[in-house]
Amino acid sequence: MRYRLDQRLLSGPALRFAALLALWHPAWAGAQESGRPMDCIIEARQTVEIRSPVEALIESVKVQRGDLVSRGQVIATLQSGPERAALDLARTRATSVGEIKVAEARVGITQKKLKRAEDLFAQNFISENARDEARADFQLATEDLGRTRENQKLAEQEVKRAAEVLALRTITSPFTGVVVEVMLRPGEFGATTIKDPIMKLAQIDPLNVEVVLPVKVYGQIKIGQRAIVLPEAPIGGSYPSIVRVVDHVIDAKSGTFGVRLDLPNTKRAIPAGIRCQVKFAGIEASK
Repeated sequence: MRYRLDQRLLSGPALRFAALLALWHPAWAGAQESGRPMDCIIEARQTVEIRSPVEALIESVKVQRGDLVSRGQVIATLQSGPERAALDLARTRATSVGEIKVAEARVGITQKKLKRAEDLFAQNFISENARDEARADFQLATEDLGRTRENQKLAEQEVKRAAEVLALRTITSPFTGVVVEVMLRPGEFGATTIKDPIMKLAQIDPLNVEVVLPVKVYGQIKIGQRAIVLPEAPIGGSYPSIVRVVDHVIDAKSGTFGVRLDLPNTKRAIPAGIRCQVKFAGIEASK
């Protein structure tokens, strides 16, 4: 008798472990003694719900359920009129050189006046106060030029900030994967709350293969060890995989521990959520 696996059990780590335990029972143990494959479950590497990073109306959703997406691909945009205007204004200020040229011209004029005043003072044609006034005008003009240049640098930083704010209105895929579901449409409100995702994505290359093994083989399974995964029908076939995780905590009640394998899926021929069997290289349950 084989236990049937309800796909709803794949909603959390604890439930997934319970589902795998349902596959492990005395008949499974007997299979190990006879050297037959071990039951397993194939899962997506990760599944994420994409939400809006800001409160805004959705302008466009560029993908639909079942679409393949690449890392960095634009999958949705939010309305961004004010943010685009702010960026244009910041760029205009950052590229404006009129104030700097005026300040530079003032420095040049006051510098000439100071030199002339110093020459006249040396010849006793003007008083010391007149010379000092010319020197003060030059210093003030120089400081004004410095402030103008600092404002220019601040304007350039404002461009970067405005660009970052605008970038929040463009939502991209965090990984290469597939669109599982689209929840919100253009015109609906994209919120930062947990309950309002725009869409759900799943990474299916590589896939995770979850296995629950009896404690008697603990120590025989090593990270980096190779194995063959056999998906159930109608997928079928055999696929090489590698052990990536071996749990260091054993479930005392069931006498089992978990193992995770990497299963390459470059052609995306294997769907996530399907049951499978796995053969570990070099494992003999009778040992």
